[in-house]
Amino acid sequence: MNRKDDHIKFALAQSTTRNDFDKVRLTHHAFPEINLGDVNLTTALFDRTFPYPFYVNAMTGGSDQAGKLNQRFARLAKYFQIPMATGSITAAIKDPSLLKTFSVIRDIYPEGFVIANIGAGHPVANAIKAINLLKANALQIHVNAVQEIVMPEGDKDFQGWLSSIEAIRQGIQVPLIVKEVGFGMSAKTFSQLTAIGVRYVDVAGKGGTNFSKIENNRRQQTLTSFDDWGQSTIESLLAAKPFTKLQIIASGGIRQPLDVIKSLVLGAKMVGLSGYFLHLMNQHTDEEAIVMIKAFVEELRLIMLLLGKTTIASLPTAEFTFTP
Repeated sequence: MNRKDDHIKFALAQSTTRNDFDKVRLTHHAFPEINLGDVNLTTALFDRTFPYPFYVNAMTGGSDQAGKLNQRFARLAKYFQIPMATGSITAAIKDPSLLKTFSVIRDIYPEGFVIANIGAGHPVANAIKAINLLKANALQIHVNAVQEIVMPEGDKDFQGWLSSIEAIRQGIQVPLIVKEVGFGMSAKTFSQLTAIGVRYVDVAGKGGTNFSKIENNRRQQTLTSFDDWGQSTIESLLAAKPFTKLQIIASGGIRQPLDVIKSLVLGAKMVGLSGYFLHLMNQHTDEEAIVMIKAFVEELRLIMLLLGKTTIASLPTAEFTFTP
């Protein structure tokens, strides 16, 4: 089976019931003093404005099945006018016959904000190629040392990742996002990224799709030391607070509207959803998914109403407690 199809198969087999989002409690005040009609979900990021504070985060591409999923994800993104990130486009750079599994996103959503994705360690030329192949509005570089270690065919040489990311940031004309793949980020990582001029960071914390477990499913001899590795999305968001030059995106283990709001209260500017959309597409038709996302959006508005917050930008002033 194609590695990308393996990833889809094993990601769908995972389920997340509890994670650190359940340890965050938003403080209730009895008098919201606003009207639901005043609640505005408009979100600003990348010097652009979007109607909602979430988007379709990087998932897949590189196989027929992945191409069909990207087509469906693009339809949802277009319907709601939200950004969409591709899975790693490295496969299409190496084998142009796979490009259609990614470019279908642009075919469906020509006017959309599309984010191309490649791995760390690539030269600037590959980053530019990834952007050009999709006419991408931004580039996401995923850092996935844990996944690479456990992946049977994975890389074990992580030298030069930071210098490569810095060169790419300097060599491209679109926003650059540095993204983990489910193991979170530390204060040291935020400091390193700030030092090389990175502005956008997706913490992608532990608590959602676990790529150590996915890759262990593909190994004959498992490496279970890494199945509980890393920081949660909540821990990562708290660690990011002092780094005010960074625009933080939250992803990893976000299961429901309440998790989205908690992420925004803790300082995220936008929320990326991967597992949520993957399971939605696996279990429902496109029409059913649209109805469910509309309900998701309405629940976001109701939570903001109860918090007494009319704008996304005002959410970080909401009170909360976190019990590790």
